[in-house]
Amino acid sequence: MQTLRSMAVLQVRSVARSVAFYEALGFASHGGWGDPPLFAIVQRGDVTIALDKARADDPIPLNQWWAVYIYVDDAKALREEFATLELRQPTEMHFPQHYGCIDFDVVDPDGHRIAFGQSLHPVPGPGLNEDRGRG
Repeated sequence: MQTLRSMAVLQVRSVARSVAFYEALGFASHGGWGDPPLFAIVQRGDVTIALDKARADDPIPLNQWWAVYIYVDDAKALREEFATLELRQPTEMHFPQHYGCIDFDVVDPDGHRIAFGQSLHPVPGPGLNEDRGRG
């Protein structure tokens, strides 16, 4: 038995607003469920994020730092792509980091911090086992 992939699930105030935000970042929407939508899935490449409508008026629970960390093959090029969008500007590049990546963050409309990082020690194929212990 193998694990195949994962999907982060983010609680949001407005699924439609969040879908529009992630579509601007190049994610494709798999559609929404409900009218207005209560749940949607967006995907860019092999990265999938679910957007789940908050059921209460309580503050959206946020992670201490990153809600999602997405590995990419060229973080600098992606940051330049995002800088041309009419969104909150992505953070400055952080590099090199003690964890072996260069990365930057984008904050979505609900305050979730999404990191896009490039490993300085990429491993062939899926998984990180060969990369552990480097740094």
